Amino acid sequence: MEYISHPFIASKAVEKRTYQFSISMNALEGNTLVVIPTGLGKTAIALIVAASRLYQNGGKILMMAPTKPLVEQHLRYFKSHLTIPGDDETKFAMFTGEASPDKRKKDWMAASMILATPQVIKNDLIAGRYDLTDVSLMIVDEGHRAVGNYAYVYLAGMYMQTAQNPLILAMTASPGGNKEKISDIVDNLHIKKVETRTEDDPDVRPYVHEKEIEVIHVNLPPELKSALDDLKTLVSDRLNQLKHAGFPVTDQPSLSMKVLQEISAIIQQRIAERDASGFAAASIHAELMKLRHAIGLAESQGCMVLKAYLNKLLAEGNAPGGTKASKRIAYDPVFMRLLNRSIEWKEECHPKLLILPELVSSILEESPDTRIIIFATYRDTVRMVVDTLHMAGISAERFVGKANKDIEKGLSQKKQIATISRFREGEFSVLVATSVGEEGLDIPSTDVVIFYEPVPSEIRSIQRKGRTGRHGTGRIIVLVTRKTADETFQIVSRRREKAMTAGMKNLARDERKIIQIALLVDQEELKIAEKTQEQFFSGPKIIIDDRELVSKVAEHLSTARAVIHIDRLLQGDYKIGDRIIVERKTSRDFVDSLVDRDLLDQLRDMARVCPKPVLVIEGGDIYSQRDIHPNAIRGALAAISVSMGIAIFQTRDAGETADLLMVLARREEENGYKERGSTQKESYESLAAAQEAVISAFPDLGPKYARVLLNTFGSLKAIIDAEKEDLIQVPGIGVKKAEMIYELSRRPYP
Repeated sequence: MEYISHPFIASKAVEKRTYQFSISMNALEGNTLVVIPTGLGKTAIALIVAASRLYQNGGKILMMAPTKPLVEQHLRYFKSHLTIPGDDETKFAMFTGEASPDKRKKDWMAASMILATPQVIKNDLIAGRYDLTDVSLMIVDEGHRAVGNYAYVYLAGMYMQTAQNPLILAMTASPGGNKEKISDIVDNLHIKKVETRTEDDPDVRPYVHEKEIEVIHVNLPPELKSALDDLKTLVSDRLNQLKHAGFPVTDQPSLSMKVLQEISAIIQQRIAERDASGFAAASIHAELMKLRHAIGLAESQGCMVLKAYLNKLLAEGNAPGGTKASKRIAYDPVFMRLLNRSIEWKEECHPKLLILPELVSSILEESPDTRIIIFATYRDTVRMVVDTLHMAGISAERFVGKANKDIEKGLSQKKQIATISRFREGEFSVLVATSVGEEGLDIPSTDVVIFYEPVPSEIRSIQRKGRTGRHGTGRIIVLVTRKTADETFQIVSRRREKAMTAGMKNLARDERKIIQIALLVDQEELKIAEKTQEQFFSGPKIIIDDRELVSKVAEHLSTARAVIHIDRLLQGDYKIGDRIIVERKTSRDFVDSLVDRDLLDQLRDMARVCPKPVLVIEGGDIYSQRDIHPNAIRGALAAISVSMGIAIFQTRDAGETADLLMVLARREEENGYKERGSTQKESYESLAAAQEAVISAFPDLGPKYARVLLNTFGSLKAIIDAEKEDLIQVPGIGVKKAEMIYELSRRPYP
């Protein structure tokens, strides 16, 4: 066997494969997207490129992956394979949200290679903790995620603008079959070259192991057939309601997600036109989405998962804050009939779950050391499969995301890593996973992958299949329920996989065109960079609440060169200087907050503590968000602006919101305002108004309680000298406010 020989790669650590070496050498010439099947060594390609870049250009390597388990996996690989000079304790650093910002800043300065989740890097860059100037290579794992608002998009843009000698290496097994999405990935990551291989390519074929694909068909049991009949009756009734309201609808058998999205677009258009039928149709559409989900559960998951969902719909319908859609479903006689029948379901009736223990047992009897991964879409199914295998005496564990949903507790990333490690070491034979197990898991000994149900996504299907066949013949088993969406999804997934393979070959052929486009983009970026180079960190200062980092506003502010500080704000989302606090609401959230939450109280609290409060409403027309009379919204706006003294701005999107914040921040700095109470004098109509203003300045009091206190005690001195017991007796003051007045009046000024 021939090995890669390089000063920065451990001796005899990496087999020299022609396709890996060829891709690596080409990737050193420009930003590259590498698309090769899972199991063919994308990480080895990243290692060769990283070692070459460090040896030739120095600087730092930044490698990012979507999850902490993936980051930790890459850290182990690079620590054992990359032999760069330096202190072993500092040359590698792993960044996740668990490390403190100060530690990350310190580690960034010392490390030669940083491995991180992208969101952490994005937050640190926005906060100005470090920059990407000396990063000589940015490695983007699972590059198909570089679309929309995902952190990869922002980071690639900032890297190309700020690095002295940038190079991007993006890797994925499955960018998708959609041409527009592939084009977005290429644009968002500033790709100039595409390197793609399939298992049929001559230089790859010697390293590919066969994958046997077996499809097991099952039939729906009578219980679920009856349940489907009821659910389809409910769907048909809702479709008829939409049809009578003048909406173009299809028959129930043709009700795909694409059709539902098209109906939703028409409904939203009606709402935008202030057509009352749009609001009623939106609620019916919400019912259809819930019922379609129930049909999917009945067809592919089983009795007990469907039963749990039916009870969830009933609970939502009976809850005080339940939506109209949930209430109408819960009180529908057909739904009640189905719910009552489901009470009799005491154990799982779907044949998938019934055949699974025997299937897994036969595999393990034939080869006891076999490792099996079972993929299921829903957590309820995962739990049910694990319980069923345990009852059959088969050692199995679940592998799900960290979020806690309903009563189902998720796995922290620490527990995910431990579970993978124990599975790799053979402590149990079967790993039952949701989609969190599809991307990048390095489990070399996995011999069998079982799809509990087919998935329509070519990306997810390819990722699942890639978990096996890495070091020997792999076996893939797909469970399909006849005459259900399972059969449709299986066909759709297969067609999309073929389309993706063809699309990537075409993309590679069009590489010259990609390079030309990329060069034009680079030239434009260079012009922008030259214009902004001098003012790179000279923008105004803005404090952002750490919970606002999920919005695009922070990205736009960072790109606009604002000096950003991240903090937890008690009021508002943004703080500008000592006077301005800004609360940002999307149009929908603004209206929802008026109806379902205490927005006015929240804004009132902000106005009490802030001399110049600002409310930004971002997005579309606020009057078309919900079926609420426009005068009610106008009344709320009047109360916010006139009664509370809060300035209201409306913006179209996150970019316009960021522009507004920059203008406010620059005006504050340029005008050189003076703090209240220094040499600035307030004008009052009378001495009584001035007295009210003094007492109103106490936290949580305001004009209303100031007048009550002055009427009760007669003077400012009497209020300040009053004992707690006397203050408590004043209507509306209470213990908390009394203690605050008493303590604040007597506390020494530090």
